[in-house]
Amino acid sequence: MDKGIDITLMADLRALIDRSRERAALAINYEMSSLYWHVGRRINSDVLQHRRAEYGKQTLPRISKALSNEFGSGWSTPHLRHCMKFASAFPNEAIVSTLWKQLGWSQLKVLMHVDEPIKRDFYVEMAKVERWTVKTLRSRINSMLFERTAISKKPEETIAQDIALLKDEGKMTPDMVFRDPYFLDYLGLQDTFSEKDLEDAILIEIQRFITDLGSDFGFLSRQKRMTVDGRDYYLDLLFTHRRLRCLIAVELKIGEFETAFKSQMELYLRWLEKYEMLEGENPPIGLILCTGKNSEHIELMRLDESNIRVAEYLTKLPDIKLLEAKLRQSVEIARSRIDSTLPNAGLLENEK
Repeated sequence: MDKGIDITLMADLRALIDRSRERAALAINYEMSSLYWHVGRRINSDVLQHRRAEYGKQTLPRISKALSNEFGSGWSTPHLRHCMKFASAFPNEAIVSTLWKQLGWSQLKVLMHVDEPIKRDFYVEMAKVERWTVKTLRSRINSMLFERTAISKKPEETIAQDIALLKDEGKMTPDMVFRDPYFLDYLGLQDTFSEKDLEDAILIEIQRFITDLGSDFGFLSRQKRMTVDGRDYYLDLLFTHRRLRCLIAVELKIGEFETAFKSQMELYLRWLEKYEMLEGENPPIGLILCTGKNSEHIELMRLDESNIRVAEYLTKLPDIKLLEAKLRQSVEIARSRIDSTLPNAGLLENEK
């Protein structure tokens, strides 16, 4: 840079140019997404009017050719189908108009292909809050993040309420934060490893580990010492979570969940609550990562009441079809169990 130019002046000019470019990009994205939605809605309306899917198949290539001749490339038949899908997936103009202010067309194009509305709403809000790139969004969907969160196992009404809370007030519930299982394949662990090997590998890859946990996690400490009645205890990993506004205690275990893990974690949480919790923070949450969950043990011990979560971790990615079947089954089992515990469940069943 020319030494005769003031450094502060150049910094200010760069900031002005960068801000202007950012505003221009946002404006272009807004207009582009708005255009694609209105184009899709108009074509959908025309196809619906003729009430024939075959009509749409015959007409789209003609529309594409006519628009391309007049406005140049960018109006291919596949693109027009994206526009139609966009308008179908997000039919409410008032809602979608806020989305294209916050998410790019590439992100919206990924989201529109999530068929279940409640699941799509989850990814929309998480993408906005955690500022996912298109690559991250695809990765989260492909790894079945929704099915891996505790929220997926709740009734749809509860899920909708939690998503609305995040959308309207920016408040995230623990059920939206914690996952099961966690994929730790990037740690490169061999078939046999110790808890220390696992902890060491996580610290080496701490950034990727935090990315898998969620963007609001912040690493605080390893082997956090806690002294109770003159005896020292050591917590494997300590994090903080910005939106939950609480400490997260993480214990790493080799093998399946055991009942003793609960009392150990309860001690850690009470100690953190007494000595580390700041004014205005929520009580700390414990996360126990195991290679196996022992679901009935966890259910009977009512770990949620103690603010403790248990999740499996996988050091090697399983076959995606098997994983999908397992996760969907666990969601169905959890929801049916909740339905069976509702006060009027038996009464409703008899009425049927």
